[in-house]
Amino acid sequence: MPPILSLRHYNHDQIVHSHQHTQLVFGLRGQLDFEMDGRGSRIQQQQLAVVPSETRHACGSASGSRCLILDIPDDNWLQQRLGHHSEPGRRLLEKPAALHLSPAQSQLVGWLAASPVDDPVISEQGAALLLASLAGGCEPVMQSSPLPLAAIHAHVERHLGHPLEVRDLARLAGLSVPRFHARFVSETGMTPMEFVRRRRVQQGRELLIGTRLAVGEIAARVGYASQSAFTAALSREFGMTPRALRRESLDNRG
Repeated sequence: MPPILSLRHYNHDQIVHSHQHTQLVFGLRGQLDFEMDGRGSRIQQQQLAVVPSETRHACGSASGSRCLILDIPDDNWLQQRLGHHSEPGRRLLEKPAALHLSPAQSQLVGWLAASPVDDPVISEQGAALLLASLAGGCEPVMQSSPLPLAAIHAHVERHLGHPLEVRDLARLAGLSVPRFHARFVSETGMTPMEFVRRRRVQQGRELLIGTRLAVGEIAARVGYASQSAFTAALSREFGMTPRALRRESLDNRG
């Protein structure tokens, strides 16, 4: 279990994970692109993200972000520290959310961030005081609409034979590259380039089975620089060479 309070810096490197405890992420400086359960938000000063235990989430910051993190030990800790605030506190922590802080709550976050949060007394009592304040209520941050996945898929299909970059897909969604990457991972379970790679080998397999085009021509049509690169990709994905895939398809028809 990490310390109850900690200060962390985020950058353009994407973090995609979950943990067994509930976590609150308070924005201090910069903007942190956050994604949970297919919904995106941008956490900045006077805002926080509620990350319930076991919730898969993704985050990253193109220009850097500094945050105060509150890692909540367990329900027993809540009951012992919050008293009659524990029940509204639990309700606050039940669902993923992006919330606005009141001016008083924001001042408390700022004070804690400037304090020695590695001091166990400040950490324990400061976290309890902050949670008790949050239990009194917060305003939700407007959530992002889902990604235009149909348009993204169609763009990829039309351009499989050409170089495809994440920034091209991010532009379709009207998002920065880090934010789009986090949103895409959260909504599909794979990175944008993993999706492009899969569509290339799947389309290549379909052309091998459904046409008599030369393997080299198929490789070019689905965006591979050489026949050998295409063959290696098919072998990794399906465990078979192009010739073996075609032969298996003909045998099945027979």
